[in-house]
Amino acid sequence: MFSSDPVVRVQDVTIFQGKQPVLQNLSFQVEKGEFTFLVGRTGSGKSSLLKTMYADLPLRLGDMNVAGYNIRGIRAKDIPYLRRKVGIIFQDFQLFPDRSVADNLQFVMRATGWRDTIKMKSRLVDVLMQVGLGSVEKKLPHQLSGGEQQRVVIARALLNEPMILIADEPTGNLDPEVSAGILKLFQQINRSGTAVLMATHSYGLIKRFPARILKCEDGKILDSNKDPIELKSEEEF
Repeated sequence: MFSSDPVVRVQDVTIFQGKQPVLQNLSFQVEKGEFTFLVGRTGSGKSSLLKTMYADLPLRLGDMNVAGYNIRGIRAKDIPYLRRKVGIIFQDFQLFPDRSVADNLQFVMRATGWRDTIKMKSRLVDVLMQVGLGSVEKKLPHQLSGGEQQRVVIARALLNEPMILIADEPTGNLDPEVSAGILKLFQQINRSGTAVLMATHSYGLIKRFPARILKCEDGKILDSNKDPIELKSEEEF
């Protein structure tokens, strides 16, 4: 049955780095199919917030629901199921260097419960086509450009048809034109109904591809849906 509940709901949450609170009393939502940028200076809590959303960091204070899972007190056995609903994309790719693209994707599929090899092969081809990579299955990561490796990472995140993609600086290591291509790919995925929450330091991308902005600043989050947010230059981040 279709639900109109937000894909992310954050209520009175405080995010910690070690014992130190870095973001306090956060309350916001990300709706199904919404595209949102997450910005803020280095050390402002962006990555810690994202890691809390996919249960890599424990939530100690407040309530957070992501893709139907209550993050506070989530049981270890439920975390793999949460991560089927949440596609996670990293800046540094995290591909196995000694395995082919196909082996990298199949590793994730097996880890998330896929067993039927025919369905696995079909899904693998589907996601690679979706990210514009037709014939790279047998290649090793080092045989691909940085932009192609990031597309493989996005394909990996799409394998289980997630409700939301959480991307932590996905274009940080890419040049501006390749970054723009990756952003257009995120927009295309977003138009098909998948929510996207993307942390970035790229002022240029935000200016070129306007969307809602959440900004980590002085221990709080400003939301462009409600608050005036002025981004003047790269130094703002």
